[in-house]
Amino acid sequence: MSLKSKTVQLRLVEESDAEFIVGLRVDEKYNKHLSAVTDDVKAQVKWIRRYKDDEASKQQFYFIIERLDGLRCGTVRVYDFVGDSFSWGSWILNEQKTRYAAIESAFLVYRFAFEELGFKRCHFEVRKGNERVISFHEKMGAVKTGETELEYLFEITKSAVEQSRMQLQKKL
Repeated sequence: MSLKSKTVQLRLVEESDAEFIVGLRVDEKYNKHLSAVTDDVKAQVKWIRRYKDDEASKQQFYFIIERLDGLRCGTVRVYDFVGDSFSWGSWILNEQKTRYAAIESAFLVYRFAFEELGFKRCHFEVRKGNERVISFHEKMGAVKTGETELEYLFEITKSAVEQSRMQLQKKL
């Protein structure tokens, strides 16, 4: 399946992406609402090597978000497969992103998980205080299902994503 939209595409992560990933995750502009990591590129390479086993067994998928000219501008991960539902996260977009990279990459994630993997729903969490991302997901049709001390829990259905896609068709 080609995971390409108007201005961005997704490709599976490779060991050569380790430095880029670490750079994103330790950058204070992007990591406010992420779990803390060290700036150890070698540890990231080891993590990617272990992750590739999960990818091969279809347990999770970690993508680099690229502009169509090949410039890396972010990451996103699809994981936590439970029944007919999946989760996604590790979603970071840097300043090199295109204007609609957020919406395009989200729709690519949903297309991959719903069409390629066959899921019907998505469950995910967003850190409290991450108002822009919370608003983004709610505009897409996600519904809060609960909360923890640190996060709001959400769910979105395949039909809600399709309805949102129809409303935003012109931008995409």
